[in-house]
Amino acid sequence: MKRRDLIRHLESHCCKLLREGSYYTVYMNRPVRKISAVPRHREMNDILARKICRDLQVPEP
Repeated sequence: MKRRDLIRHLESHCCKLLREGSYYTVYMNRPVRKISAVPRHREMNDILARKICRDLQVPEP
């Protein structure tokens, strides 16, 4: 899965950018107060994308 597609999916489900790191971008789902890190690679494994969505309690893409 492309990183930009995952970020669009997260932002459409109330997740906001919390901070930028050198290797990860940290997103937070404010209504449920959950945090997860999104790697800064252009492509990522679909299993990792599902895990990030589960951590943030949003539907899987």
